[in-house]
Amino acid sequence: MGHILYPSVHTQEGDGAEVNRLFPVPGRLMNYDPFVLWDNFRIRPGAGFPSHPHRGFEAITYLFAGAISHEDNLGNRSTVTAGGAQRFTAGKGIVHSEMPGNKQESHGIQLWINLPQHLKAIDPDYQEVITADIPQLDFEGGSVRHIVGNDSPLRLLTEIIYREIRLEQGTDYGFEMPATHKGFVYLIDGELTLGSTQIPAGNACFLEPGQAHGFHAGRDSHFMICSGTPHHEPIHQHGPFVD
Repeated sequence: MGHILYPSVHTQEGDGAEVNRLFPVPGRLMNYDPFVLWDNFRIRPGAGFPSHPHRGFEAITYLFAGAISHEDNLGNRSTVTAGGAQRFTAGKGIVHSEMPGNKQESHGIQLWINLPQHLKAIDPDYQEVITADIPQLDFEGGSVRHIVGNDSPLRLLTEIIYREIRLEQGTDYGFEMPATHKGFVYLIDGELTLGSTQIPAGNACFLEPGQAHGFHAGRDSHFMICSGTPHHEPIHQHGPFVD
């Protein structure tokens, strides 16, 4: 039995940033508890996300290429490069900007994770994790980077697993999702199969909890796996706020 494919939708956000959005997409998939937003973004020099507010969730910006500079009203100023990550906890409110940090196009994923109601009003916080501090495991025919989990220093208030995987053509990778999680795989580039389902680039498949999932690269492939413990609370998102 095949898996249902969910294609991302191309849109623009911020000031000229190009985004392939998996969710929220009105009329199709608004969120996936505990996850609120998934954007595969590309930001050209001169474009970006000027200063804007957030509250009620946490976000991870992870870079494949280029650099992203973050500034916020807490006084944080930092730039991450390819393989690095930035995490902010909006809590009761934060104002920040994310702009290209050099003259190259910046490519990566922005992921929003909901905060449970009892944590919505916590103080905002920010964390930078440089490339060298994200654990990477190399194996024959591929590699996996543990953005969250497996001794990564990146801290969240929701339990999640977040991985970047690269496979050479003909290589397999297995992932056993915890029974308490909800999660998905998203293909950035390449040709990937999950069981009998071929996943095109820019598409996701949602994974069954408590099961082992086997992925096969029909050609060199780059993909993400993301799973987490749902809060089982309504997600009320309106623009940059999740109340």
